[in-house]
Amino acid sequence: MKAVFTILFFSLMTMSAFAQDDELPQPQDQNVRDKIEAARIAYITDQLQLTPAEAEKFWPIYREFAEKRREIRHQLRNARNTNPNQTDEELVDQQFKAKQQELDLEKDYSGRLIKVISAQKLRSLPQAERKFRQMILEQIQRRQMQQERLRERSQQQLQKKNN
Repeated sequence: MKAVFTILFFSLMTMSAFAQDDELPQPQDQNVRDKIEAARIAYITDQLQLTPAEAEKFWPIYREFAEKRREIRHQLRNARNTNPNQTDEELVDQQFKAKQQELDLEKDYSGRLIKVISAQKLRSLPQAERKFRQMILEQIQRRQMQQERLRERSQQQLQKKNN
């Protein structure tokens, strides 16, 4: 019983770490989104050392979970935006309801995922997700800095021509 409780606890902790997936900037270009998703799949599959059979079963379940979690968050954002006259108490209540919905979702999907991958791999998932998010954010920052440098150089060259 203790082992079951431990697995359930770590599964819940794992799934709560997924809650930060939406923190990544969402590119407008579908092609860019597809590339990021392909990179996420490759990175996490590698980090968790998923076998081809595990990956084949894991990713459809995980995608379904992520989509349902996005829907819950979208509903919360819409509820906040559609009624600007809500009291702080009502907003707090909505947040708690959304968190409960996410927790229920996490419980369900952690149970499904534990049937597909080991508890150890499930426990490693949040760290792999965080590392991937960090890697993507660093790449975005690097590209923004490069673009800023290019703009500055262009402006300097333009000023030289004008002088």
